[in-house]
Amino acid sequence: MYRFLLTPRWWGINLFVVLAIPFCVFMGTWQLGRFEDRVQTHDAATEQPAPGTRAAEPLDDLLPVDKVTSGRPATATGRYADQFLVPGRELDDRSGFYVLNMLRTDTGKALPVVRGWLPGKPGTTPVPAAPTGRVTVTGDLQASENAGTAGADGRGGLPDGQLGIISAASLINLVPYDVYDAWVTVQDTGSGTGDGAGGALRPVPAAAAQGTGLDLKAFQNLGYTGEWFVFAGFVLFMWFRLVRREAEAARDLRLGLVPETEAGTADGTDTSTATAADGGGKQDEDASPSVGSGAV
Repeated sequence: MYRFLLTPRWWGINLFVVLAIPFCVFMGTWQLGRFEDRVQTHDAATEQPAPGTRAAEPLDDLLPVDKVTSGRPATATGRYADQFLVPGRELDDRSGFYVLNMLRTDTGKALPVVRGWLPGKPGTTPVPAAPTGRVTVTGDLQASENAGTAGADGRGGLPDGQLGIISAASLINLVPYDVYDAWVTVQDTGSGTGDGAGGALRPVPAAAAQGTGLDLKAFQNLGYTGEWFVFAGFVLFMWFRLVRREAEAARDLRLGLVPETEAGTADGTDTSTATAADGGGKQDEDASPSVGSGAV
């Protein structure tokens, strides 16, 4: 009954099923692994010690910034140089701006330092002066922002002295020295900053590294996992359905439950010759009386 499985057409179908099911299972397992990785990184980010409880490390020892070093306290020594205001930043549901100063370190490169947050708009709110002289800054390390960072504005066209995105790519065009591809946010705005520190500045909390939260992409991975496994089941279901249908057709053919023309189509034989022969014989039979009647 199942000898049809050895025909060339079914060899192609069987090969497709044999390759498709493992592929779907592999892709579903891979998507599930991606989801589990995001869950683990989210758990690791939430289990990090609270700010101020970890020992600070030199800046160069924590670079480049990744999911592990993001948020870690970093220290750098130098002198404050250019100052920029970063508008459109919210803190506790209030609109304001960041106060950012470039710290010229001993290496010659500058580290962007967010000294704090102020409410209002740049130009309308007094900004405390940056410390003068040589200072040692300790702040939570952050990766450079991009267009997808909350509050970042990459449209440009800001007034002089303002900055839309805190990144080396945007700062390198505004200052005549090299810039670290990272920045720090100072959590203690009232100590260790030297003379002239502004007590009105509010510290900006460090943000979690991108890709460490259970965002929409994480649940997309979980959804794709289900889709791949469902597709594997669908391929197997359709294969069984086709086999059963073919087997039933072969059984009906063996029992003579299908017409001759359908039987010839089902078993792969060509019935056109037989049909033509039968038709030719019938025409001869019909033609014989006509000839006889004409002779009479």
